[in-house]
This record gives sequence, C-alpha cells and structure tokens, in this order.
Amino acid sequence: MIQPYLEDLERRIDPEVEDTLFDAWVQFVEGKHDGELFSPRRTTPSPPGLDWPYVPINDALDDMELMALQQLGACSQALAHGTGAVLAVRSNYGTGIIPTLFGAELFVMEQEMDTLPTSIPLGGLESTNLDAAIARADTTKSALAVQELLARGIPNLRNGLGARVFDMADAYSELFAPYPKLQRYVHVYHPDMQGPMDICELLWGSSIFVALVEAPELVTRLLELVTDTYVAFMNAWTGFFPFDGKLAVHWSMVHRGNIMLRDDSAMNLSPRMFDRFIKPYDARLLKTFGGGAIHFCGRGDHYIRSASEIEGLTTINMSQPEYNNMDTIFAHTVDRGIAIVGLQREAAEAALARGRDLHGRVHCW
Repeated sequence: MIQPYLEDLERRIDPEVEDTLFDAWVQFVEGKHDGELFSPRRTTPSPPGLDWPYVPINDALDDMELMALQQLGACSQALAHGTGAVLAVRSNYGTGIIPTLFGAELFVMEQEMDTLPTSIPLGGLESTNLDAAIARADTTKSALAVQELLARGIPNLRNGLGARVFDMADAYSELFAPYPKLQRYVHVYHPDMQGPMDICELLWGSSIFVALVEAPELVTRLLELVTDTYVAFMNAWTGFFPFDGKLAVHWSMVHRGNIMLRDDSAMNLSPRMFDRFIKPYDARLLKTFGGGAIHFCGRGDHYIRSASEIEGLTTINMSQPEYNNMDTIFAHTVDRGIAIVGLQREAAEAALARGRDLHGRVHCW
C-alpha cells in the first residue's frame, strides 16, 4: 500500500533544494542569519505525482504503515508547497508514552476529534469538584499509586506505548532502506517524551499541584524516577536513530542540541517552584543529551529568566505569545543568544514594529 507513496517522495526530493534549505537552517541556529526574521522556503516546489490520502490519527495508532503514511504526508505537503519545513517524521503516539510505561491507562480520543491520545492518571480520573476535602482525597489516592511505582523502580521500556515507539522506529528504517534520498533527507526525530514535571502531572493528575505543597518530598522522588526512566528510554531510542551531538530536527524545525523538552506544567508554578521542581531535572536531561530546546504552552515569562540559565538550553518554542510579556521573553532568549523557533508571525512582527531588535534569532513560519 505505501510503496507508491515512498517512490513518489523519493522522485520528488531534489538534493540541491534540500541541502540549500538545511544550510539556511544551520546558518540560523548558529546565529549567522542576517535578516530580521528567519522564514526560509524551498527554492523550488515539487508537486506530488499521485493523490496522498488523509490518515486520521486514531487509524495510525494501531497500524505502522498508516503511521508512516500519515507522517510522510506532511513531508509531501512541504515539498508540494515549497515551505521551509525540514522533512521529518516521528513515532507519533502522543503525550502518554512515558506514563504508559508505568502502567497509566491510555486514553484515546473520539475518532471525530482527530487528536493524539493522552493517559489517565494512576489514581484514576479526578473529580472536578474544587472542594478542598475532595482535592486532598484525590491527592492521597494518587500518592498511594505513586508510592507503589516508586517501589518498582524504572519500568520495562516496552511497556505500554514503548513497544509501539520502538517498533515504529524499526519500521522507518525498513521502509526507507531502498530509498537513498529518504534515508538522507527525511529526519526521524525523537518521540513526544514531554518533560519530567509534565510526565509527573500525567501520572499523578492535577492534584499534584496540591502535593507540591503537601508532599514535596514524594513529588521529588517521583521526579527523580521519571528522569531516570526518561534517560533510559532516550538512550534506547538512540540505538535506532543516534543523536549527532550538534543539531536536531523537531517538528520540522532545526535547533542546536539533541532533545526538545516540554514544560507545559510550568505555567502553573511560581518561579521558586520552577527552580525546585523543574529546573534541576531539565538541566540533567539537557546535560545528558548534549543540550537542546524547551517548548511551553501558556505563560512562561515568569520563569523564563531562570530557564535561560540552564546550561545547554539553546532554543525556545512557545505556542501562545499572547499570554506573555514578549519583551521579557526576548530579553532572556534572543538577547542571550537563545533562539526562538515557530513563533507566531504576528508576535514577531509586532515586536519589530515597536523597534525591538530580535538579532536574527526568531523563526516564523
């Protein structure tokens, strides 16, 4: 089924075009882009020779060929429209990869939502009642579940979604093997590993924010176990697709370093709590894997100063600039040599309009 689409991509990839695009990305990540904003495009679009199907997310979860077709479909679009997106695919199984290693139940969205799955906290679905007594009860239930997994230690890395992630990595290698241009120009990037605190929230549930105050030592132990597991899983991943130690592709963008952490939970924490419950674990992962990037949703301007001090942080990706004081964000990123990738164009252009120097370190689509 997939062979005609692999052949279509192989035919359409022009090495000169792809090399020129990637070289432009390299100039950007090395701080050598001399324009105001970095918005590269391919020099020549390459339309498809057949109609590519749309593959719903749920259909791809249980079928590796459909997963590959879904991911490669985005590559086809990038070539067809001549965008600046580097060709890239991943084992696309959502935020529940690490939580399901620990036994968290996968929660698959309804087909019509066409959204990646998540996971159910170990203590079960929590009440939305904000009554303090219920919140404490939820915390206790989740704490007991966490204590059980702490006693078990690092889980089998093929539990839950782990086997699918690694099997999909094998599948990409097998599918690309007959096609030299696919092997060279389609980057297989690491799956959605989240960040340590995000994983802990997925395991514990939203009552973890109560536990940060009521049971900080237990949360710390969980963070340590999750980080150990993260390291083990990422080391296993590099057995399929080794990091090169210098640059990585993620979401079809390029950054210095090897990993992209997610700190979505950080929007709910004070700067002091960020320093205690997020920064040390992000720092360990960035050091272990040769640096990289941090993504966050929501507000991050309250902790960005602290985050920018983490050794090895080279890049920020943020999804909602409207919730942030962007001058604060810029002061602790581009002013310090930390790039921003995937920033909404409106936010970047608004900064330029008020005379803000972005130092050529902001990428917009």
